Amino acid sequence: MVRRLRSVALLALCMTAPAINAQSLYDESSFKAPAADVKARRVGDVLTVQVFENSTASANADTGTRRSNNLTAGVTHPNAGPGLGVNLAAAGEFDGGGRTARAGKLLAQLTVSVREVMPNGDLRIAGEQSLLINEEQQRINLEGRVRPQDVSDGNVVLSNRIADAKITYVGEGDLAARQKPAWWRQVLDWMGL
Repeated sequence: MVRRLRSVALLALCMTAPAINAQSLYDESSFKAPAADVKARRVGDVLTVQVFENSTASANADTGTRRSNNLTAGVTHPNAGPGLGVNLAAAGEFDGGGRTARAGKLLAQLTVSVREVMPNGDLRIAGEQSLLINEEQQRINLEGRVRPQDVSDGNVVLSNRIADAKITYVGEGDLAARQKPAWWRQVLDWMGL
């Protein structure tokens, strides 16, 4: 009888107990295999970008125009003696030329973070590095899109492998201010003078 009473009590207890939910220790969004490399692949992961940009551009233009007009007219009157003449001449020359050349080189290394994992698996990255050199503030901003296969085993990507790359290198301070034209030169340039 006691045995039967225990069985009924155990059955009643099991029926009134709340449901137990089991959770797996495996979470696909944060799982990393023990033998996997350390490449960035999720939002918030960081990767190093080696910026190596070298650009050169040049353009030449030469223009030469010449114009010469000559107009001669003569009037003779029998009472005026020898002929009264009028001579008019106009000439003009223009020589113009221009040359522009520009070269730029930027070598830097900065660490950026993954901002978004796109549906095709590409990583949208962005980051900024600020440096203070001799009282001059230097900032490098970088953003773009990286294919995971372009990230090396050391978690480094070259800047020429970044799609839609926007790299800005800006300096602020006395040296940067001295390189800008004076305000009056900017006004004259705006007027085309």
